[in-house]
Amino acid sequence: MFKRNEYGNGIPFHNNNDPDDKYGKSPIGGIHHSQSNLSNYKDRVQLSRKKGPATDSTLWGERREKVREAFKHSWDAYRRDAWGKDEYHPISGEGRNMIDEGQGFTIVDSLDTIFMMDFMEEFEEAKVWVRDSLNFDQDGEINLFETTIRVLGGLLSAYDQSHDPVFFNKSVDLADRLMSAFDTPSGIPFASVHLGERRGVPGHEGGISSTSEVSTVQLEFKYLSYLTGDDKYWRVAENVMLKMKDMDTVDGLVPVYINPYNGQFHGHEIRLGSRGDSYYEYLIKQYLQTSKTEPLYKEMYDHAVAGIKKHLVGRTIPNNLLFIGEISKYTPSSLSPKMDHLVCFLGGTMALASTGGKSLNESFPRSSFSPLEEEDFRMGEELTETCYEMYRQTETGLAAEIVYWVWDEHQTIGRGALEYTPGSDFIINNRDGHNWLRPETVESLFYMWRFTGDEKYREWGWKIFESIEKYSKVKTGGYSSIHDIRRKDNIRFSDKMETFFLAETLKYLYLLFSPNDFYPLDKYIFNTEAHPFPIFTPPERLLKRPVAEDVVNENDAFEKAAAAAEDKAASLGNNREIETEQANDLSPTEEQLASSDSVDQALGELSVEDETEETEEDVPEVGVELEEPATDDGPSGVERE
Repeated sequence: MFKRNEYGNGIPFHNNNDPDDKYGKSPIGGIHHSQSNLSNYKDRVQLSRKKGPATDSTLWGERREKVREAFKHSWDAYRRDAWGKDEYHPISGEGRNMIDEGQGFTIVDSLDTIFMMDFMEEFEEAKVWVRDSLNFDQDGEINLFETTIRVLGGLLSAYDQSHDPVFFNKSVDLADRLMSAFDTPSGIPFASVHLGERRGVPGHEGGISSTSEVSTVQLEFKYLSYLTGDDKYWRVAENVMLKMKDMDTVDGLVPVYINPYNGQFHGHEIRLGSRGDSYYEYLIKQYLQTSKTEPLYKEMYDHAVAGIKKHLVGRTIPNNLLFIGEISKYTPSSLSPKMDHLVCFLGGTMALASTGGKSLNESFPRSSFSPLEEEDFRMGEELTETCYEMYRQTETGLAAEIVYWVWDEHQTIGRGALEYTPGSDFIINNRDGHNWLRPETVESLFYMWRFTGDEKYREWGWKIFESIEKYSKVKTGGYSSIHDIRRKDNIRFSDKMETFFLAETLKYLYLLFSPNDFYPLDKYIFNTEAHPFPIFTPPERLLKRPVAEDVVNENDAFEKAAAAAEDKAASLGNNREIETEQANDLSPTEEQLASSDSVDQALGELSVEDETEETEEDVPEVGVELEEPATDDGPSGVERE
């Protein structure tokens, strides 16, 4: 198993004395890519809800109340126009369900935010809806990942906070239906589930699942096993991770697709954005959720971070911001400067890993960090600043969904004024300027504030909230996504308020402006939809890795699936369309086993990696160019609005 050097990389941190280096960010060596059971619930972790000390009724208490008002503005509009619907469209004043009767996306995803913000009348009303109207026994296919993190996660968190069995019973009903997704030849789940028929459904082209879909259900399923005493949820979720542990990676980095039939990664794209992000997030969070009793996940996380430092780190022009790019597994030395806003989870996650959720103070000083923990923490600080700059360097103070970081001056040649502003560190392509009110940056600001106590993170979060209020607020109620944030005189609403705006963005802002003993991070772990679960110590039986009773039969199944893939892919034409799989057939069809692009790619997924490729155990720790903490808060070449 891969193990990182506990002494770090020997990164030289220093104060830069070059008077021409305005931002104190001269390169100091490092990476430079080419430019070209609960049987008795009293045993649960239970923390009283606190509104904070009286002194919190000053500036930050007032700002926290502003966030609470924003939630009320949103919730009242949803209740008026779209009660019970999965989605809310605030401009048209309508709601929509994703399946016939809906699956409670908005209400369930918002439950713990409502509870946290002390809207108890609203919470009781929502609970009655869950009890009387939320029905999972219906005809409809839903996404395993989204339903797990939003609905199952929301129900489990609401149960932890309220102790009301309504939420517990609904959780069990839903999870029992979701379990069918894991009934595949490899145990890697299908992307979708038919709720009423309790049947897994292949989700994407060729029946492929995304990596984040299959590796971001573990916190929820494992916590449910702990609550119920039923190991089955734990085992199916754990099985996925144990299989992924043994797959080929690029220094701990994994492609963003995975094949449920042969149990191998699919495709070549490696990124920490869409379809990949929460795989890395859940590695360290699984380790922390179970009170550090499962070191496997810390080892996998450490391996991945080493790979991130080796392959994905770059620096911008002109302000030398640290960013995370994308690679192909076939050409890992060629870094693309493309970065999704989704990647902004990483700064806070790296800080969480270094601290274990504890705030830095006299009894836990930063000087107690190992060199490696210090390096990772500092990298998290820099990434969080980079993500804030994605907001600050735009006219509206809102971030685009995707940016391309400038690290070669030739990138800006021929770019129009909408795409690139002189002095900025990034390009926003015309198709990438939308803003969905995503939470990842304010999530990292919350973590960094909790760990460091540095007021700048609160100030940055407040500026982001002010921009949301100014440009995304709908006067008649709710907040809307925006088509293009690049010009403040050309704001057009997309007419959709994503559920994660209520579940995550406003929640993290509220927590950012709250006292540190409000949902402390050494007692709670937040899932990827910001639903807090209590940290627990699992019983020994759950920590024992079960030995498969039918290893031979299982291996035979894999071999047959792989052989079928080769035979059937070879018989397909390049342009054949992928058809829908028959309802109860779990064996791989021709279309599901063929690549969506070509026969060669389908066969390529079954090939063995180049034997000359460097083995994971031999991956060296790579020095990352990190900066000395700034002495002031003003880092930038782009003027503030």
